[in-house]
Amino acid sequence: MSANLSALFYLISGILFILALRGLSSPETSRRGNYFGIAGMAISIVVTFLTVGNFGSGLIYVLFFLLIGGSIGAFIAFRIPMTAMPELVAGFHSLVGLAAVFVAISAFLKPDAFGLGVAGMIKIASLIEMSLGAAIGAITFSGSIIAFLKLRGIMSGAPITFKGQHLINLILGLAIIFLIYYLCISQTSNIFWTLIAISFLVGVLLIIPIGGADMPVVISMLNSYSGWAAAGIGFTLENTALIITGALVGSSGAILSYIMCKGMNRSFFNVILGGWGATDQESSSKSTEQKPVKNGNADDAAFLMKNASSVIIVPGYGMAVAQAQHALREMVDALKKNGVKVSYAIHPVAGRMPGHMNVLLAEANVPYDEVFELEEINNDFANADVAFVIGANDVTNPVAKSDPQSPIYGMPVLDVEKCKSVLFVKRSLSPGYAGIDNDLFYKENTLMLFADAKKMTEDITKNL
Repeated sequence: MSANLSALFYLISGILFILALRGLSSPETSRRGNYFGIAGMAISIVVTFLTVGNFGSGLIYVLFFLLIGGSIGAFIAFRIPMTAMPELVAGFHSLVGLAAVFVAISAFLKPDAFGLGVAGMIKIASLIEMSLGAAIGAITFSGSIIAFLKLRGIMSGAPITFKGQHLINLILGLAIIFLIYYLCISQTSNIFWTLIAISFLVGVLLIIPIGGADMPVVISMLNSYSGWAAAGIGFTLENTALIITGALVGSSGAILSYIMCKGMNRSFFNVILGGWGATDQESSSKSTEQKPVKNGNADDAAFLMKNASSVIIVPGYGMAVAQAQHALREMVDALKKNGVKVSYAIHPVAGRMPGHMNVLLAEANVPYDEVFELEEINNDFANADVAFVIGANDVTNPVAKSDPQSPIYGMPVLDVEKCKSVLFVKRSLSPGYAGIDNDLFYKENTLMLFADAKKMTEDITKNL
């Protein structure tokens, strides 16, 4: 395939990627956006193979492993439950970063195969590109692994900090810059391997001090990192599609991270540098002292809601774990038949990744015009009769507004406590992902419904 023709097809794939992002901006067009993205990637893969033009044994091996990888990815995608989607995304981000590292290593060891010169005399521009791609890719890989372990519960979701953490991060960051500069001068393999090793370490140190409540922002940030890593390697390979795709993923991930940080009252630069969650958190909110709570059942909840004029549903990760979104939709339909006005309140970081709750509600065919973000609905809690909190913990915790020592202090939360009555569905009084107690449990207007979220919702529906 000629260079002009391949460039044309890469341009078409780039346009499809842009249309994919445009489609993913709304739940109503997200499916179409995914189709655009699939089409764009399919075109890019086919054109790349045709551009190579050498259908020898090496290409057969590539096709073979491409088939294996694609089959594994498809199998995982079909089998993965929505509750595990955040850690799946983190895991896939790690693979993107690792791929960037492997390509950079290949380009450094065999530069002649990539048209970058010969070993020891690689083009300076190419060295900078592959070094940045390798460094960002390594940070993405190790950081995503830590995020996966935290999301999976293998590692504690609480911030892991130690004295001098920021200084170490600064020194390692400067070391990466120096190593890239020195690599361009010496072009020695020892410098290159040291650069990759330090980058792997930086990825770990950036993510471990970040608490569980802020993990959705981490997912978005790592998504951005993986895109920039791909773009850097795209320059090394002189692959237009890879550059376009990487730049789109990197920029959109960075914009999403910024928007989420602004919505959560977090510093964007602290996110990038792994800065928050690194303070002493000797807060009274972590107290294990047993406090009295009001226990309720399905009959109590049904009575309160069917006699209410307005109900606000607050879904969270507990709903996702119980797969209660369809049961919730049936309960809401029953309430509407009784003349109750029902709305859904979504916190930006409800669940474990951006848009987690929106996807689950869309899966249950909840009308989009009934779903509101925090800024749109927070003032309505004071006028609502009942708030039905189904598994949302940290995002409803009033301590975020009252305890400066809390790890979630300053994060905007849903003003659920302002409702006349609060129904809180939860298995126990255990703390949320941030590892802190929720003061909402002990409010006078809160009725705790201790049960599986799906079972409790079904029982309430039967009593409506």
